[in-house]
Amino acid sequence: MRRSNLPAELNRFVGRATEQAALTALLDASRLVTVVGVGGVGKTRLALRAAAGVQKRYSDGVRLAELAPLRDPELIEYALVEALDLTDHTPRAPREVLVEHLAERRTLLVVDGFEHLVEDCAPLVRELLEHAPGLTVLAVGRRPLRVAGEAVFPLAPLGEEDAMTLLAERAAEAGAPSLPGPGVGAETGAGAEAGARAGTGSGAGAGVFHGVPTLTGAPAHPGTAAARPGVPGGPARGPARAGGRDAVRELCRRLDGIPLALELAAGRLPLLSVEQMLYRLDDRFRLLTDGARGALPRHQTLRTAIGWSHEQCTPEERLLWARLSVFPGPFDLEAVEYVCGGPELPPERILDLLGGLLAQSLLTREDTPAGPAYRMLDTVSAYGAEWLAALDDTERMRRRHRDWYMGLATWCELEWFSPRQPEVAALTEAALPHLRAALELCLELPEDAHLAQHLAGTLWFAWVGCGRLSEGRHWLDRALALESGHEEARLKALWVLGYVTVLQGDGTAAVAALHECGERARSSRNALAEAYATHRMGCLALLTDDMPRAEELIGRALDAYRELGELNSNVLMAQVELAMARAFRGDQDGAGALSLEVREVCEERGELWARAYALYVLGYLAWTRGAYGEARELLTECVSINDRFRDLVGLVLAIELLALVTVSEGDPVEAAVLQGAAVPVWDTVGVRLFGSEAFAVPRALCERQAEEALGAEAYGAAFRAGQGLSAAEAVDRALVAGRSPAVGVPAEESAPRPFRTAGTAAVPGTRKPAGSPTGKGGEAAG
Repeated sequence: MRRSNLPAELNRFVGRATEQAALTALLDASRLVTVVGVGGVGKTRLALRAAAGVQKRYSDGVRLAELAPLRDPELIEYALVEALDLTDHTPRAPREVLVEHLAERRTLLVVDGFEHLVEDCAPLVRELLEHAPGLTVLAVGRRPLRVAGEAVFPLAPLGEEDAMTLLAERAAEAGAPSLPGPGVGAETGAGAEAGARAGTGSGAGAGVFHGVPTLTGAPAHPGTAAARPGVPGGPARGPARAGGRDAVRELCRRLDGIPLALELAAGRLPLLSVEQMLYRLDDRFRLLTDGARGALPRHQTLRTAIGWSHEQCTPEERLLWARLSVFPGPFDLEAVEYVCGGPELPPERILDLLGGLLAQSLLTREDTPAGPAYRMLDTVSAYGAEWLAALDDTERMRRRHRDWYMGLATWCELEWFSPRQPEVAALTEAALPHLRAALELCLELPEDAHLAQHLAGTLWFAWVGCGRLSEGRHWLDRALALESGHEEARLKALWVLGYVTVLQGDGTAAVAALHECGERARSSRNALAEAYATHRMGCLALLTDDMPRAEELIGRALDAYRELGELNSNVLMAQVELAMARAFRGDQDGAGALSLEVREVCEERGELWARAYALYVLGYLAWTRGAYGEARELLTECVSINDRFRDLVGLVLAIELLALVTVSEGDPVEAAVLQGAAVPVWDTVGVRLFGSEAFAVPRALCERQAEEALGAEAYGAAFRAGQGLSAAEAVDRALVAGRSPAVGVPAEESAPRPFRTAGTAAVPGTRKPAGSPTGKGGEAAG
C-alpha cells in the first residue's frame, strides 16, 4: 500500500500561511478536526496542504477519501476501504474491515465532501476513532460532523493581499495581461481551491439569458448593462486592459476573497479588463440587493460569481456545463461526446466547448493512469445540475450516462482477455464512481433490474481481478434481490456471486448461489451458465482441500468450455485451478503440462492476470526440481503482475512461495523477513491461506527451515522486521534479485520434493519433506 494517495498540486499554493500553521497545530491537539466554510473558500486545498505537511507524523500513512461523488450512504464504507487501499476476501462487513485495519495503526484519514452524507458518515467516523487510538481524521465540508471531541476549524476567505496575489497569478496562467500585485513583500504561499469539493448555497429562481434558462442570483436581461455591447461594462473589444492596483483590490473585495470566485474571474481576464469586470459584477450585485450593494452573504457572492461566469458562456457552453453535472467524477472526452452530444451539441463541437470551459476555470484537466481526464468542481457542478433540472433533462442525461458506462463495462470485460488488460484495470478504477452511479440508477428503476444484474455480473473482473470482492458482493446481492424476468442476466450474476463468495470463504452463500445457477441453467438449457456454475463449485472444493472433487468438477467444466468454444481468462483460470488440484495430489507432470499450456495461450493473447497464477504453479514446480533461479524468476514476475492488478491474493501467495525459494537458496534471514511481510497482507486479504491445509504447507516448511537455521530468537526478529513492512515495501523486497546466500541450510532439509495431502499417495520415487506433518498438508500451488 502506498503511504499516501494525496494528489499532487497542479499550481502554486498562495497565502494561508497562518491558517496552515493553525490547522497543523490543531491536528496535534485533536483526533478529529473538521474544516468548514462556504463553498469555494479553499477548504480542500488547505486540508490537503496541511495533510501533506504532517505526513511524517503518521507511520502508517495519510489517505484521502473523496465522498462527494457518492449518492448512496451504503457506499461510504466501501469508499474508505478503497481509500485505504484494502482488499478484503472475506464476507465481513467493510466497517469491520476498517475497524480491524486501523485499530493498531497510526494513520491520518482525510474525509472530503461528506456534508450530503453527514447522518451516516458521522457515526462511522465516531466508531473508527473509538476503536483506533492511532487514527486522526481531518474532515472537510460545509458543516461539522457533530461528533464528540471534534475540533471545528472555520476557514475564512483570503485576506486582501493573498487574494490579489492569487488573482494575478491565475490571470497570468490564463494568458491575461499582467496585473499589479498587492505590493512588494506581500506574503504568498497557499490557497486557491483549485480542487475544492463543496456545494452551492441557496439562490434565486430560474431566469432567462439569451433565450437559455439560467439560475444565477437574479436573471440578466436585455435591459441590463451586462447584456449591452458598446457601453461601459459591455463585452470587451480588443485586448483587455490590466487595470490598476486599486481596481484589482476592489475586484477582490467585491468577490469577498473567495478563491473559487477569484479563479473564475481570472479566467475571464484575457477577455475583459478589471474595470469592465467590476462594472458587470456591480450590476449583478445591484440586481441582487435592489440597488444597494451592502454586505452580501458569502454564499450569495459565490453564487453570483458563478452565475456571472455562466452568463459569459455561450449558449452551447452553458448547455454542456449543465449536462456535465451528471458525471460524479473525472470524465474523458469520449464519454462527454456520447453522453452530452446531440442535435444541440454536435459531438464534433464538444472538444472546443470543453476547451472554453477549461479556459474559464470551470473545469480542471488532470492526467490519470487511464489517460487525460476533466473534472468539474462540485460547486460548479451543483450549479449546472440545477440548470439541468430546470431544463427537465436530468433523468434522460442520467440514462445516457448509465448507457455509456454499461457499454464501457462490456468493452472492458471483452478486452480483459487481451493485451489491453492493464489498460482495462486502469480504466475500471478511473470509472468506478460512474459505474457505481450506473448501478444505482438501474436499482432505482424496477424495469431496469435486469440491467443491474447484467452490469454487476459483467464487472466480475473488477470484483475478482482488481481486488474489490466486498463491493462486488454488495452490488450482486442487491441486484439479485430483484426479479428481473431476464434469465440470462440473472444466471450470470449468480455464478459471479458464487465466484466472489467462494473467494471470500463463505461456502454457504457460494453453494446457494451456484446451486440456483446450475438448476436454472439446466431448466433453461443454458449450457454455458451451467459450466460456469460447475467450475466455481470445483474452485470451492479446491479451497476446502477436497482435491478429488475439485479435479472432477473443474475437469467437467473445462470439457464443457471446449465443447462450447469458450475461451477467456475464466477458462484459463480453470486450467490453473485444475493444475493446482493435480499438484496437490502429487501429479507434477500433469500440473506442469496444464500450466505451460496456460502460459502459452496467455503469451499469444497478451493475457497477464491468469498468466500470473500459471507462473505461480510453474515457480513451485521449478522449486521441486531444485531450479531455484528459475523459480525466483517466475515468482518475481508473478509478484509484479499481481501488484499491478491489485490482486493481493495472488501477490501474497507468491511472496509466501518466494520465501520458501529464498530459504532453499541459503538465505533464511530474508526468508523470515518475507514470511513476516506476508502477514499484514493476509490480514488485509482475509482468512490466511484460505484456512486450507494444502496451501499452508509451503509456509510451514519455510518457517521450520528458517528457524532451525537461525534459532528462534533471530528468526523472530527477522519475521517481526518483515511484519513492519507496508505492502508496497514487501513487493519491493520481493522483487530484489541476486541475493547472496547468508546461512546454509542442510541439503536434506532443502531438497525439493512434492507434498502430500491427506488421503493421497505420494508420487513413486519421492520422499515426504522432513518436518512436514504426516498425512497432512498439500503442495505449494495456488
